[in-house]
This record gives sequence, structure tokens and C-alpha cells, in this order.
Amino acid sequence: MRRRSGGDGGATIREVKTDLFGWLTERAQAHPEAPALLASGRRTLSYAGLAAFVSRLAGALTADGYERRDRMAIVIPAGPEAATAFLATSSFAVAAPLNPSLREEDFEFYLSDLRIKGLLTHDPSHPSAQAARNLGIRVHLVRPLTQEGAGMFELDSLSPSEDGFRIRREPSETALLLHTSGTTARPKIVPLTQANLLASARNVAASLQLAPADRCLNIMPLFHIHGLVASLLASLHAGGSVVCAPVFQAPRFFDWMREFLPTWYTAVPTMHQSILARAAKERNGILDRPLRFLRSCSAPLAPALLAQLEDCFEAPVIEAYGMTEAAHQIASNPLPPRAHKPGTVGLPTGPEVAIMDENGRLLEPGMEGEIVIRGDNVTPGYLDNPAANQQAFRDGWFRTGDLGAFDQDGYLRITGRLKEMINHGGEKIAPREVDEALLHHPAVAQAVAFAIPDPRLGEDVGAAVVLKDGMQVSAADLRRFAADHLADFKIPSEIVFVPDIPKGPTGKVQRIGLAERLGIRGRQERDRGPARPPFEPPATETEKLLAALWSEVLRVEAVGVTEDFLSLGGDSLLAAQLAARIRSRLNVELRIVDLLDASTVRGQAQRIERARSENSTEPDEAGSRALP
Repeated sequence: MRRRSGGDGGATIREVKTDLFGWLTERAQAHPEAPALLASGRRTLSYAGLAAFVSRLAGALTADGYERRDRMAIVIPAGPEAATAFLATSSFAVAAPLNPSLREEDFEFYLSDLRIKGLLTHDPSHPSAQAARNLGIRVHLVRPLTQEGAGMFELDSLSPSEDGFRIRREPSETALLLHTSGTTARPKIVPLTQANLLASARNVAASLQLAPADRCLNIMPLFHIHGLVASLLASLHAGGSVVCAPVFQAPRFFDWMREFLPTWYTAVPTMHQSILARAAKERNGILDRPLRFLRSCSAPLAPALLAQLEDCFEAPVIEAYGMTEAAHQIASNPLPPRAHKPGTVGLPTGPEVAIMDENGRLLEPGMEGEIVIRGDNVTPGYLDNPAANQQAFRDGWFRTGDLGAFDQDGYLRITGRLKEMINHGGEKIAPREVDEALLHHPAVAQAVAFAIPDPRLGEDVGAAVVLKDGMQVSAADLRRFAADHLADFKIPSEIVFVPDIPKGPTGKVQRIGLAERLGIRGRQERDRGPARPPFEPPATETEKLLAALWSEVLRVEAVGVTEDFLSLGGDSLLAAQLAARIRSRLNVELRIVDLLDASTVRGQAQRIERARSENSTEPDEAGSRALP
């Protein structure tokens, strides 16, 4: 047996409408009052209400001059408006959701690269809005209608039309555009058609045996294919409901569980780890209504973490495998009573999956090679990139770049990868982008970014740097420099200075395995190093509050002012949580790179006091001194 066709966990796959609005209308007609979207503090939006809103918004945009092939960028924080904006724009035109945490220069690149015609965003001062104005792109501000159903909004003065608008799309028309990182600095654009999204939603719903009674607690961002398809579209495809949570916060997870009583959730391993750590403090109410299952995708899940999650929630954990080019899911472990095998990504779930050798020959079970796929959910090809398509497709198969093998039962195990991209907690980072940011520094002659193993993130970002003759710069200075050119999660956590970049036998830099060759230990190894320093208690009010915030974020007791954030288990994601708490509690804005460089409570307190001092000397609009 050389290939595996898509299994579906025992459910029957049935063809549905060939456009997104068609199947949404079908469900609204069959069950108009059934709940579709939910959110804290908002009324439930029914299927009839959701279909009507999508139709009216499409009508308003059409009347305002937008056409079905126009590309609409969406930059909205997680929540119900992000969901409805995606559903409306992908049904009517072409949706292009972007990460709200990007910088203005990033937005200028993505908006230009995607040839965006209109931007939907939440804040007129957001970097995306400024970037759009710089490029002459129309900006529409999303104003939530908080007294209406979850996700209802108006766009500035452009309110949804009262008359319904019949949306007609062909299966082959593009519905969604997403960028994906590869080994080059310039990301590729992945177009996904109406048929791609429907096929993937159908496949996920079938593999998880989703039904109208199921409710998904969505904690994934809705600019990522995981959240868009697995959480949102698959749930709606099955007639179920989706809880649209705000930006993920582990302390609030169990509050959402108790408020909405979901039957499942899906997340990346770093989120599962945060939830599991929080569960120790949630002695009451975790299992008020047991979950039917948990799902993990977008990064490898350690078997030990899987077992701990199953023990905590008393529910199966379903590990799946997906990628943007497949409109998300490729394979998934099945639900009980069928066996799910920890360490594998399960059985194919819709697309054909095969193992191919370097000569294009399909291999038998047990033999390792590159994982290749084909099917209704697979992108027709990268947009305007014939060179990438020539490399990515072979004899009708899409090359995933991952290495793997089937066992005798048809379960797929991923054994490695050919691609050099860094998987940072589910976020894919092109190492060349990091290279180029570092190479802009006047002291840097050569720079190579690579993956560092990390027990929480899966992989973190490292970089090897060769300095120019006679030049000197510290790793902290380079990180601060990179922070002006890269999103926070792309900044290297470790920078090592070397006289020469290690190369392979052909003279080519080999990023894969470079951390090991340079002797860089992952955080798990560093954590086995020296014991915590002697405890020195916080003295100032700022130090006391910071120590308390560290305890919340890192889940450790009695933090001393000289202890190191990274040594206590911190990373860039936890630093982002700490920065948010500092902003909320102290009204001080610190960059994540500042928190990582000033990596003790004492150092961070000094930066906060310095920031307060600088703010207090800046005149406000009336010419007086601004209060800290």
C-alpha cells in the first residue's frame, strides 16, 4: 500500500454547497434559531441572524463599490467581530486576515503584497490603519453593536444594508489569502478557494464527528488557518456553535468553560501547557460539564503533555496535522473507540496522503520519505509564484516539506522536516527574515537564524552572528535593534557570536541542526543548570508589584529581585503576557525585548521608573506636564 486516502473517523463525508454563503444559508433555513456565535457580554447570534448579517454587509460593500474579486484585509483583535468579518468578506469577496500585533512597516508590506483594496480594522490609530492610509487604501472602522448579537457591527457610516444580498460564488473562486513562511525572507501567498475551505471544514467536522450539539471554545487567533477552519468553519459546517473568546489568557480559560459549557476546544501545545498549569489552581468546576475531547494541532504535542491533559480533563486528546496550503487539516487521530496513537498524527482525513522519495517514487508503509498530499482541500498553487509552484508540486502531489512514514495500521508519524522554517509555538518564522533584520546592523557581517528546541514553544529562535573586523556589539543590543524590524515573536532569544558560520560539506549553510552543532542548549537543558540565586525580597512598591506579576505569569512563588526571567521558565510568549499586565496595572508600555534584556525584577523595575520619569517630562496637548 503506497498511499492512504482520507479516513473520517467513521463518519460519512457528504457533499455540500459549493460556496460558503450557500451552506451558511442552508443551515439558517434548516435551523434558524440555533445558536451560531457566542461571546461574553453579548447576546447569542443565531444562524438566521448570522446569514442575514453576512448578506446585508455584502450588500452594503457592493453598493459602496467593492466587487467579488476585491481583497479585503481584516485586522481585528480576537473576538466575535473577527469571526463575522471573516465570514462576510470570504463569502462575498476575498478575505485577508492579518495579525494585529504586526508593526506598521509589516502592514505596509502585507497590504501592498496582497494588493488590498479595503481594510477592516478596530482602531483609527492602529498601525494597520496608518499603513493603509500611506498606501491609499480605504479604511473602514469596525464598530461593534454591543446590544445586538455576538459579532454584529457597523463600518463607520457604512451600515449593513437592510435588503438582503444574494451572494453567488464559484467553487474555484478565491475566498481567503494567507501568507506562509518558507526558507526565504519573502513569504509566499497561499490562495484558498471556496471549495478548499468547504472541503477542509467538512473533513475536520467528519473526523471529530461534530454535531449541532457541539460547542467549540475558540481560543485560536482568527488570522491563522487553525482557528479559521478547525474552530470556526468546521463547527458551523456541522451546525454547532462557537464561543469567540478574546485574546487567549490562561487565567480566564476556566471562566469561559463555566460560562459557556463547551464540548471541545482546539489549541497549540503552548496553550495546552498554560491551561494545564492553570488547572492546578482550579480545584472546583473544571469538570462541571466534561469536554467530549480536546484537540491539538499546528506544532508537535509531547506524549507526556498529552497524557497529563487526558488525566486532567478526563477526555481524549486528539492530535492532528495540518498546514496552510492544505486549508488546515491533513491527518488526525480518531476518536474512541478507535485507537489514537500518541506520537503520531493519526490517519488521513480527506486528502490523499503518501510518502515520496527524492526521485518521486511513492513508498511502502514503514519507509521514511517526504509527506505529499492531494485533494479538494489543497491550494491550487501559490499566488503569482511559478518558481515556488514548480518546487512545491510534483506529479500532481503537493510536497509538504515534512518527513514521515506510515505504520502498518496506516497511522502517520512525522519524523523530521526538509524545510528550515522555525515553528515558534505554532507561528511559522522564515529564518531569512531574521537574517536580513540582523544584517542591517552596521556591526554585523554575517547572520544565520535557526531553530532552538524549546519544551514549551516547540522551537525558539536562535541566531549565529559574525561581526565585522574591529566592530563590537552585545547580544542585548542586537535584540533591541532587531525589535525595530521584526515582530516580537521573531526576535532571537539567543544570539551567539562566532568567527565563522558552520557550513555543510558542499559549503552551504545548514540551518537544521545548527543549534546542536554550535553547542546551544535548549531551555529545558538550561533549566537544569545552576540553582536559583539567594532570595532577595522586593523593596520598592514597583518591585513588589512586578514580583507579584511574575508569580502570576510564571506560576512560581516568592520571586526575588535578582532572579532571571528566562531561568524561571520565561519566554517571548510569557513576556508578552507580562507586558500586557504591566500596561494594565502600571500604565507603562514596555517592549517585550526590554523585558527579556532587563531580565530581573530589579532591572525591569528600573526601566519602568525610567519610563515614568520620561513620560512625566513630556508636555501634554495643553502644554502642561503629563502625569505618570
